[in-house]
Amino acid sequence: MTDPTGRGEVRFLDTTFRDGSQSLWAMGIRHGMMEALGGDLDRAGFDVIEVPANPIFFKKMVRDLKEDPWETMRMLARTITRTPKACMGGAGGSLNGFGTPTPAVLNRLYSRCLAEIGVLNRAQLMANTGDQITRMLPTAVPFARELGLKVAIAVAYTISPRHTDEHFAETTRQCTAFRPDAIYLKDQGGLLTVDRLRTLLPAMLREAGDIPVELHSHCTTGLAPLVYLEALELGVRTVHCGVPPLANGSAQPSVLEVARNARLMGFTPVVDEELVASVSQRLAGFAAADGLPAGAPLHYDRGHYRHQIPGGVISNLRFQLAEIRMEHRLDEVLEECVQIRADLGYPIMITPYSQYVATQAAINVASGERYGVVIDELVRLARGAYGEDSGYTWMDENLRDRFLSLPRARELEELDRRAVDDMTLSEARQAYGAPGISDDELLLRAIMQGTSEIDTMRAAGPPRRYDSAGLPLLTLVERLRETSAIRYVRVQRGNDSVLVGNRAATTGGS
Repeated sequence: MTDPTGRGEVRFLDTTFRDGSQSLWAMGIRHGMMEALGGDLDRAGFDVIEVPANPIFFKKMVRDLKEDPWETMRMLARTITRTPKACMGGAGGSLNGFGTPTPAVLNRLYSRCLAEIGVLNRAQLMANTGDQITRMLPTAVPFARELGLKVAIAVAYTISPRHTDEHFAETTRQCTAFRPDAIYLKDQGGLLTVDRLRTLLPAMLREAGDIPVELHSHCTTGLAPLVYLEALELGVRTVHCGVPPLANGSAQPSVLEVARNARLMGFTPVVDEELVASVSQRLAGFAAADGLPAGAPLHYDRGHYRHQIPGGVISNLRFQLAEIRMEHRLDEVLEECVQIRADLGYPIMITPYSQYVATQAAINVASGERYGVVIDELVRLARGAYGEDSGYTWMDENLRDRFLSLPRARELEELDRRAVDDMTLSEARQAYGAPGISDDELLLRAIMQGTSEIDTMRAAGPPRRYDSAGLPLLTLVERLRETSAIRYVRVQRGNDSVLVGNRAATTGGS
């Protein structure tokens, strides 16, 4: 594509299936929705498409959606063939999410399986939330290259006394040693402002040198669309966007809005906006049919800059508080998050720390006692299990001593030591069931920590199809199947017509 304006092209990473669904639908996007829309997304001209290939999505698919995640991964590989596919992690991390670490051999096997299926082409690795630059990236990046993957390293943004522009610039400089294909500023809380970006982004761009810098933000404070346009002015050429209704709200800006505004600024958006609009219309139909919310612009909330809890975590927290009839105390819990984060040394409010802080805050408020009950993850943090980047060296010393004096601290140390000991693949198979099980089954059992939920998922049958949204004739046929009162329908357009007969009406439903 030529650039008639001379200002340059703007490219897009699509977040609809992954971050859009995670932020707005609690990861509730279904196999059939992605199957119906994936082909058109693939043809729309995105640079990269995020797919829900994280273990946390696998848990959601099995436990709540009753869909086989491995079948979903193979479907996505078949459906999206032109555009590189990406997911967070992809070459590191634990299959068990926030709990006990899983053996490294299984973490590597998981990434290898995704790559071999063809659903993973770009590994998106974190740099600054848990000493990843020294503890993970030195092995994760070579492993990703071995699998033939592109590598993008995310520098997570936050606001705290220790997270200065110099911190982010130095983190960017350290990332360049791994020669990633891209570095991106990840504003998971939607905290960036135009003014902060004007000092922060140039510092990162200088350190990145010839490595492209991308921008990923959320619309939680309503500022992300403006921040994206300023990033274009400052030199960023790839931004992360979603397709409505899985855009705006607590998700990413709409690709349609950013493309339109970029064009008005003199840039050339590299995306088929007409095709994306068609995908958006059909996805909105799926959402309406299933009663799922559409992302909408949010009002500016200054309080968000105090607690910094991402919107998706707040939604889940609100749901959990409602279950124990404490929804009216949400503001108290969020205010407690501010104190806990300072006590812990200002961890970046991103998975898993945002969940840890919110959970502890809810316990403190419900019990009326601060740290009367302490969750395991905060004990691990005090022990330094998540590294210096987690903030534990800034942690209140008296609080750290209190946590480490708990009997549970010694129990967790031994539990984690056993969990991270080297294990062979054959030993892992034995630990999770039977020596002869497939890699898919082994990994699924490790993620789900057993077989009962997997059995329930398989008993639910094949995934539901979503072919008819945006296809009126097919919708009509499906409605006719539901009634025997109508014998036939004639559809005419100009000189063309089609007669649709209802077999249920003529045969009595047999």
